[in-house]
Amino acid sequence: MKARLGTVLLVIVAIVAFGTALSHLSCLYFGPQCYAAQMAPPVLVESAKAGTLLAPFATLVASAIFVVCGSYALSGAKIVRRLPLLNVGIYVIALISILRGVLTLQLWARHPELVSLGVLTIGLIWFCCGLCYLVGYRAVNAQRNDSQVSYK
Repeated sequence: MKARLGTVLLVIVAIVAFGTALSHLSCLYFGPQCYAAQMAPPVLVESAKAGTLLAPFATLVASAIFVVCGSYALSGAKIVRRLPLLNVGIYVIALISILRGVLTLQLWARHPELVSLGVLTIGLIWFCCGLCYLVGYRAVNAQRNDSQVSYK
């Protein structure tokens, strides 16, 4: 039962990561107003308006990062094959996601005027995703570790 919960948590974060990648890629189609709506840095919005390659390149890199995060979640859930450095990958993704959420929360607590509701919501979502990576992966591996114990 514990492994099933871990698998569900990892699938949820994979869906969030792939959805985030897709939403970033939508900027390539919808243009500068999409970059602005997704709170991209002003330099990327200006790049999209000017038609330079910076905005599309940054979008592809960001989307690729989220696809990798989603792939590691599915690998951790044992839905796809085991990816290289799975343990390290999952824990690094979890740590970065949790830190992103914690940093957003501390900024909101210290300077609430600097944090919009959208930024706060996204920070909380990634904090929860980081916890789901951590708890989900540990739950999936708890069953594996229990089944590897040999009694002599």
